[in-house]
Amino acid sequence: MTGTPKTRRAGGRDRDTEGRARNARPRDGLGRPLPYGAAGVERAPEGVVRRPAETVREAQALLDAGRPFHAHEVFEDAWKSGPEDERGLWRGLAQLAVGLTHAARGNRTGGARLLRRGAGSVDEWTARTGRPRPHDLDLAGITGWARELAAAVEHDGEGTDPVAAAPRLHGRTG
Repeated sequence: MTGTPKTRRAGGRDRDTEGRARNARPRDGLGRPLPYGAAGVERAPEGVVRRPAETVREAQALLDAGRPFHAHEVFEDAWKSGPEDERGLWRGLAQLAVGLTHAARGNRTGGARLLRRGAGSVDEWTARTGRPRPHDLDLAGITGWARELAAAVEHDGEGTDPVAAAPRLHGRTG
């Protein structure tokens, strides 16, 4: 498993090389833990500081590949390491990716709720900053996509195809 710090089990819990709790179980494409020793997908490395353009490019590639959980981890890195005035933006985008993850797993209620919460967070950030296209992100298109998908998830009741439902972060979404 690449992209994850080496871990050791101590007291029954996985730990990274600094001793922090870190789950080392492999994960499937939607981020669900698999049994130890199972073949999982490569995980996005955690704690990586990226330039905004790299964050968007990597997250879009993961979304396009049907891996919204992993895109969420990329957005989370930006949220935690980025400038204070952009943290709300990245947190909202991470919530949207988790919402798509839950929708793809068949969790209608959680998926719709997180999609709307993320859209609301992005809208709040945009209203507060007056920046509708930071880093060439189409925030209006992204939040519109999220609300439409939330309604569809609630209505359809089936698992959402994460590849077909992936948003376009630049330009027009959907």
